[in-house]
Amino acid sequence: MIERVRVAFGTGVVLGMWEGQLEVRPTTAHFLTYHEGRCRANCKFCPQARESTSDIRRLSRVIWSHCRLEKVIEALNKHSHEFNRICIQAVNFPGVVDELCELVTHMKKASSLPISVSCQPLRSKDFRKLARLGVERISIALDAATPELFKRVKGDGYTWDGHIKALKQARIVFGNFVTTHLIVGLGESEEEMIRTIQFLHDMGITVGLFAFTPVPGTPLYSKRPPDITSYRKIQLSRFLIVSGKKRVEQMRFLNGRLADFGMDREALKRIVRSGEPFRTSGCPHCNRPFYNESPRGPLYNYPRRPTSDDLKVIQNELGNL
Repeated sequence: MIERVRVAFGTGVVLGMWEGQLEVRPTTAHFLTYHEGRCRANCKFCPQARESTSDIRRLSRVIWSHCRLEKVIEALNKHSHEFNRICIQAVNFPGVVDELCELVTHMKKASSLPISVSCQPLRSKDFRKLARLGVERISIALDAATPELFKRVKGDGYTWDGHIKALKQARIVFGNFVTTHLIVGLGESEEEMIRTIQFLHDMGITVGLFAFTPVPGTPLYSKRPPDITSYRKIQLSRFLIVSGKKRVEQMRFLNGRLADFGMDREALKRIVRSGEPFRTSGCPHCNRPFYNESPRGPLYNYPRRPTSDDLKVIQNELGNL
């Protein structure tokens, strides 16, 4: 019987579990499996990693406090109408699948919201078990854009081929309801990232973008976040790909950098002015406010529709398209 679960700070505020000021309210209720030790994996950017010395309450730059599960379920029952989705995230530890199943069961009783589970690669039978319990969507984070980079930052127990295989197996069970995340700024080129977005999209996988966030106590803490102009170009490319407007083969690259989107200039400007490419991407109805950036900026992923002032900043960041 699970007694505790971790709750993201903003989620706890909306649930009424503690007080806090929110510049933007989360549209997804985010929870994390509670485990006294660290994750068995050793991803070099993650504060939960086996060899990390970070505050174990952190995931990215967010604090996740552990709470009694019964209190969380009670609060979710009262406040689930204030969210559009539930996301249960998991670190890697023995028995994690059983804990995920138990959490899903409790939350399904408390709320009719669609549930996403974000986890490490699982066996096909575990995917099927989660689907039978009512999980709508599964997410397996690839994180790195190339096999070589994956080996450097996520190796030590995980492999690129293993993650791709798990994504394919998840597609068999969940169909089009499979998500992955890619972290921009781990050392890939713009071309490598955009080609991987196309590769995953062609597999039928929903792709969400994160900006690398240096967290104290992790091996990559000294690494800087990605260049904002480069991130904007990748966001815009992703939008063109997933909306079916362009393919990577129609874009032009020079020494690994995106030189041309392969699209009419005025049409591209209209898309930029919509602001949509620069909003948080990933599972539907998930805005992850300030998950990988400070509210002071720069805002890599906008957790709400960009304002006219925001769009001026974005256009300046993109420069001459």
